[in-house]
Amino acid sequence: MEMTLSRFGLDNIKGNLARGLMPVGILVLVAMMVLPLPVIMLDTFFVLNIVTSLLILMVALHTNRPLDFSSFPSLLLIATVLRLGLNVASTRVVLGEGHNGPDAAGKMIEAFGAFVIAGNYAVGIFVFVILVIINLVVITRGAGRISEVSARFTLDAMPGKQMAIDADLNAGVLDNEEAKRRRADIAAEADFYGAMDGASKFVKGDAIAAILILIINIVGGLIIGLSQHDLPVGIAAQNYILLSIGDGLVAQIPSLMLAIATAIIVTRVSSSQDMAEHIGSQVNLSRAWFPVAGVLLLLGLIPGMPSMLFLPAAVVGAYIGYRAMQREKLATEGEGAEAEEAYQADHGSEQVTLGDIVDNAPVSLQLGYGLIDLVGSEESGPLISRITGIRRQVSRSLGFVLPAVRVRDDLNLPANRYRIRVGQKIVGEDQVYTDKFLAIPGDDVRVKLDGIEVRDPSFGMEAVWIEAHMKTDAEARGYVVVTPESVIATHLSQMLYKFADELIGQDDVQHLCDNLAETSPSLVQSVVPKLVPLHQLTAILRTLLSERMPISDLRQILENLAELSTRKLSIADTAEALRPGLASLQIQQIAPLNSPLPVITLSADMEQMMISMVRQNGEGELILENNFATRLLTNIAEVNDEMTAQNKQAVMVVSPAIRRPLAGIIRQHIDDIIVLSFNELPDTRKVDVVATINGETDQS
Repeated sequence: MEMTLSRFGLDNIKGNLARGLMPVGILVLVAMMVLPLPVIMLDTFFVLNIVTSLLILMVALHTNRPLDFSSFPSLLLIATVLRLGLNVASTRVVLGEGHNGPDAAGKMIEAFGAFVIAGNYAVGIFVFVILVIINLVVITRGAGRISEVSARFTLDAMPGKQMAIDADLNAGVLDNEEAKRRRADIAAEADFYGAMDGASKFVKGDAIAAILILIINIVGGLIIGLSQHDLPVGIAAQNYILLSIGDGLVAQIPSLMLAIATAIIVTRVSSSQDMAEHIGSQVNLSRAWFPVAGVLLLLGLIPGMPSMLFLPAAVVGAYIGYRAMQREKLATEGEGAEAEEAYQADHGSEQVTLGDIVDNAPVSLQLGYGLIDLVGSEESGPLISRITGIRRQVSRSLGFVLPAVRVRDDLNLPANRYRIRVGQKIVGEDQVYTDKFLAIPGDDVRVKLDGIEVRDPSFGMEAVWIEAHMKTDAEARGYVVVTPESVIATHLSQMLYKFADELIGQDDVQHLCDNLAETSPSLVQSVVPKLVPLHQLTAILRTLLSERMPISDLRQILENLAELSTRKLSIADTAEALRPGLASLQIQQIAPLNSPLPVITLSADMEQMMISMVRQNGEGELILENNFATRLLTNIAEVNDEMTAQNKQAVMVVSPAIRRPLAGIIRQHIDDIIVLSFNELPDTRKVDVVATINGETDQS
């Protein structure tokens, strides 16, 4: 049977019918406005209109959050067009057949006209006008204003919500799939409220159209009845006014239900409960119902008041309050029992789990309780956004995706202290003040500011924590003023660069290879793991990253490794052999392409002496005498500080023979200096020698 259906393209009849039903329905609505309808079809469509409006109202009442009914704006448009089409069709029937009597336009219009107004035209007109006023002035106008404000505030809140999602993703609270879903919800929410802002205008326009259609039916009917059918004035008024009011009421009642549904949707707050449960849970309070019962009792005891109404109402109110009090008591006892169980679980048990003592986060930032405000109530504070930006920047600079930074509070820390961990190792720690700014003096600053004198945790520069009102004055005096979250973020950035080699693992390297395999599959397959095992490639990349050498050009790394694999080099020697091909990536991050690269060099005598020491050692190590090493490092540090003050990166260029051992010595004492060899400088790159270290107490 399935094969037969597939052969004729009929295997998805249900789906095809569902997709084709909507376009056909829209065409029918348009046809209603143009083609005359039989009375029986008109009555059928009137019933369908009432059912549709009632269904939409019930769905709106039982929706937990507005996005659960995201198709509401489209349904509102379709229902409005249906009702307007019925108005056009009924107007044609009323004006064309109204002279035949009150039943000429069908049973629905006759029933609404006769039953609701009971033969009193004035009452019917007033009832219709009141319904229109309620719909237009009260419900529709309020819903339209709420839709407008909700759309505006939803759009304004989108960047903050996106940042909050990024923060949660960065902190490891969310996975990628959940983050994608939340981003989609935010976009859908903005689209929904934007659509509702426009859809509410449909309801307003529909109410205005109802008044105009009523006037047209009455005036047009009287003119047609008197001029074309020679009806007496009384009979013409009886027929056409009855039919017009009936037509208006049979259309206005569904319109009122749709207006109520619109107001419910735009005023709905996202909750796990539907509207009835949500309101009931908040209104059913004993402390609210007992005063109500008391007031009703006092009103019932006042002479002249309808005691037979107030006193029973007071009894009902007191009963509801009593039931609410019983429910609250049970809830309180349940919460107490849960709290006791939680306490016993936390304090009564002697068991200690692995999760209590081990934190597997690759990078974590621990904050004292005084710094919690930097994170925000939903981990969307200024610090989180800075961390997200830094993580993205460092990842782009180094060439691999850094792991998420876990941010958490630590009550064991002093209030204003923070701590940076890489794995289980503490790599950075300092103190900031959330109500102050860190002022770092410039080169020409001569005036000291009052405050807490410290050293910048990132670069070790003298600084002072100042009050917030001193910020403008400090900037005017030449100080660089930094926010507390920027201090922490910059310190974290330094640690990420410094310990990048510890943050990349075999899984990360495999991910890099898989990504490259999409464009160069043969290269990856021929090198990893045939020539270079994954663990060995990881060790080589870690060696490069230990000196901030970017690994973003993995294609070139693998191509060079294919050539080096025959030389049986060690990990360190392999990484050193790869550096000349990668150094340009590092250099372009230090200085723009058209700007000269500021470099520090060694004097010829000192460099030759170090080369001799390396060769004499025989193991490629550089062992310096203590006093000589101290003078050397002091001079390098002084030049590095000067360049840092000028916002420049210090780069030291030496002979290839001593680059690696000298870089190892310098890296132990000066974190942010980069050591290159002469053969790592591109031939076309201009350099500017800013200092020459001679090993004495001064340098030129």
